[in-house]
Amino acid sequence: MASNRTSSTSLQPAQRIRRARHIAVLVAALGLTAGAAMIGMTPAAYAQAKDTVRPEIAKPLQAAQDALRAQKYKDALSRLHDADAVPNKTAFEVYMLDRTRASAAAGAGDNETAARSFESALNSGRMTAAEQGKVVQALASLYYRAGDYPKAIVYLQRSIKEGTGDGETRALLTQAYYLSGDLTRAQKELKDDLAADDKAGRAPTETQLKLMASIAAKQNDKVAYVTALERLVANYPTKEYWSDLLQRVQSKPGFADRLTLDLDRLKLALGQITTAPEYMEMAQLALQAGFPAEGKKIVDLGYKNGVLGTGAESARHKRLLDLANKTAADDVKTMPASEAEAAKSKDGTAQFNLGYALVTAGQADKGLPMMEEGMAKGGMKRPDEARLHLGVAYLQAGKKAEAIKTLKLVQAADGTADLAHYWILLANHPLN
Repeated sequence: MASNRTSSTSLQPAQRIRRARHIAVLVAALGLTAGAAMIGMTPAAYAQAKDTVRPEIAKPLQAAQDALRAQKYKDALSRLHDADAVPNKTAFEVYMLDRTRASAAAGAGDNETAARSFESALNSGRMTAAEQGKVVQALASLYYRAGDYPKAIVYLQRSIKEGTGDGETRALLTQAYYLSGDLTRAQKELKDDLAADDKAGRAPTETQLKLMASIAAKQNDKVAYVTALERLVANYPTKEYWSDLLQRVQSKPGFADRLTLDLDRLKLALGQITTAPEYMEMAQLALQAGFPAEGKKIVDLGYKNGVLGTGAESARHKRLLDLANKTAADDVKTMPASEAEAAKSKDGTAQFNLGYALVTAGQADKGLPMMEEGMAKGGMKRPDEARLHLGVAYLQAGKKAEAIKTLKLVQAADGTADLAHYWILLANHPLN
């Protein structure tokens, strides 16, 4: 099915597959459960019975049902041709032929014949309520498999209205609306289903959320698309969903360029810093921001993973490594003086940043108290950005509760609040 969706959110028709697997069993049972006792009766018994099948029809019909039991579907259809040739068939004979033909055709993969025959049997008025419910479900599946979504919708709606449908029926109805091009109705049905799931405390299926994302993409509704991605990473976290989500937050209007390093930190935690240019850029940003230990750790990681130190740019990688090592060593030497100076300042910015540098260097026990003290002093130019860093520092120190509490306070609309929200999502729903 064509769409403009990204591969990470392509709709996988899981509901469609499950329906196809059980439909043959369902229709075969329907073809054999009614009227079988009328086949092979004596002439006297036929005369007394209200609904009968004449011997000239009963013989090929019995042969067809025997073939159907043996799952020889094409043979069953062939046997029915002899019965079709008998003239002046009664309504009951037509009914018996239709339901047997429907089962055989469905088993043989002839959806058109199966649907036509089932509809005829259904409209005969001879089925019990339970049988009608099964046939309605079968017709919905047959038309769905055949790509006749408008007709599939008719029977899916009927199944739900008559109380014979289930959660899978509703999912199939939503997909049928989507595939028929009625995105507005598909979105409404999907929202209703998700609201019902939320109220009942049920997790949405991955197919539902991917369908939500696909509808949003087709409608160019960027907000709805991101909302769907956020629910996907919260319920079914994968690197692919996260990658799509982070690409969109960075391209969001108003996203501050100064947050690139913060975004890279989240990407690194998600395993999405993988190329030499990405390692180089992140390390350089960390060094420029005054976090030499962090810059050195990033370069070291690039070398450890075999990404840096090889290829035509290996000499450039080595220069960055030397710079990171020297800057980190110099920072260690000047740290005591920097700490003393920051502690004397009435403005907490220097003390906070110094504490964060210590956390990024792996010294959370020492750095966190400095960050907390700096935050308490105040004077931050961007308080929400400071809260973001404090929340991330708490996470790095293994203090999840404090981290989430702090990150929830971040409100800035320049991308800071988005990053804070995504750190919370990652903390609560880590990648497998």
